[in-house]
Amino acid sequence: MTDLLRQEVAASAGTIVVKVGTRVLTRADGTLDMERIARLAEEVSTIIDAGRKVVLVSSGAVGAGMSQLRIRERPRDVAKLQAVAAVGQTNLIESYDRTFRKHGRHAAQVLLTAEDLDDRTRYLNVRNTLLALLEFGAVPIINENDTVAVDELVATFGDNDRLAALVTNLIRAPLLIILSDVDGLYDGDPNDPNSKLISHISRLDEATFAHVRDKATGVSKGGMASKLNAARIATSAGENVVIASGRDDRVLERIIAGETVGTLLIAQGRLLSPWKRWIGFSAQPRGKLVLDSGACRAIVDQGRSLLAIGIADVEGDFKKGDVVSLIGSDGHQIARGLSNYAADELKKIKGLKSDQIADVLGHLPYGEVIHRDNLLVG
Repeated sequence: MTDLLRQEVAASAGTIVVKVGTRVLTRADGTLDMERIARLAEEVSTIIDAGRKVVLVSSGAVGAGMSQLRIRERPRDVAKLQAVAAVGQTNLIESYDRTFRKHGRHAAQVLLTAEDLDDRTRYLNVRNTLLALLEFGAVPIINENDTVAVDELVATFGDNDRLAALVTNLIRAPLLIILSDVDGLYDGDPNDPNSKLISHISRLDEATFAHVRDKATGVSKGGMASKLNAARIATSAGENVVIASGRDDRVLERIIAGETVGTLLIAQGRLLSPWKRWIGFSAQPRGKLVLDSGACRAIVDQGRSLLAIGIADVEGDFKKGDVVSLIGSDGHQIARGLSNYAADELKKIKGLKSDQIADVLGHLPYGEVIHRDNLLVG
């Protein structure tokens, strides 16, 4: 069955990001399911032949490495986990390349760390490379570079669901498809026959997350909560998301046809510029500015710039030009933005009117601490 909204979403998606989870690509024993990979390659090739562009964000390196090394449980030690990923990544990309070549296409391995999207120059380089690959007709196969990513340094994406959402924002793809081992988001336990699949979600709020029933597994890091968090990133930037079962051999074909498959999460608000996407989602905040209620209202309700007079406290050691989080009195982030001042300067001028800044610093480089053009609410 098709519906007009899904047909409209599919029709507008000239570029699509498809994220494939570990449990979609592996058998029960943890080994790679080559038939599934072959079918996925066939579906992606058909989509490209129809004039669209596809980027694939693929999990499975750790699972593939575990099967190659005959390890039954996912290692917890960082070095061993990275070693297993290194072994598995070779097997994973070779499998993709072999299957895509049968359809006259090339698979292009792209391994990323969070730092690649945190740094503005590297962020743009990654974007340019992906767009060039798409122009060549190749299929970028993106995965986190688990071999060098380190949790303790906050240099990881957390999971490939989030990575897929950031890639969606990076290349401004109108549609992100997250393929999992479940049909979508249910209003209860997916194993309960009385639970119903939620077809559309127009607002991602606490009530939506209350439906999550995740269970820990030994081969993957994600779950429905991570998929909804990824959907929040993509939909907040104005893109649509579909969460569906990757075990349906025609899932991509059916989604593109506008059929009622999985859960559709509808774009929230207007499309964001690439600049604000980087500030809001990819760049890592280097500090925090705690604001008073007046500044919060001015930023959230009136779309104003942040002035020094509205800053109650400054946390962290950041430089001019760094991204910082703006925190309300309740302790929650209300926005992110690019600071015109370093932390040590802001500690001296917080709470002051703009015409008082020169008396303290000896000059007035900027009237605003964060200009509204360099600020993203949410």
